[in-house]
Amino acid sequence: MAGMVRRNFDSADETRPFEDGKGRLDVIETENGAVGRAVFEPGWRWSEHIKPLAGTDSCQSAHTGYMLSGRIHVVMDDGQEEEYGPGDFMQIAPGHDAWVVGDEPAEALDWTGYGTYAKPQ
Repeated sequence: MAGMVRRNFDSADETRPFEDGKGRLDVIETENGAVGRAVFEPGWRWSEHIKPLAGTDSCQSAHTGYMLSGRIHVVMDDGQEEEYGPGDFMQIAPGHDAWVVGDEPAEALDWTGYGTYAKPQ
């Protein structure tokens, strides 16, 4: 393991665009797994812009992350709901839909769920 690592999401290992230009995922691969920065544009919704790529009825990624900006509303398959905004830590189990709230892009960092997120299956 390297003593220190410095990477920048503007030079990510991979960028995955979302359907209809509604955002993107920048992925940096590390020795401990993928870390991602997602930018969700206003009007983005998982069930419309990622579902066609994922091929599942709801998002099956577990997320552990941090909201940098904007707001995202998440609804679990069992009906539980939560809204996340700037400064919020989030932990979301598989089985959910999500969408941007408002007219501002939402930006999030995630260090558990973006390894295969928005990757065509």
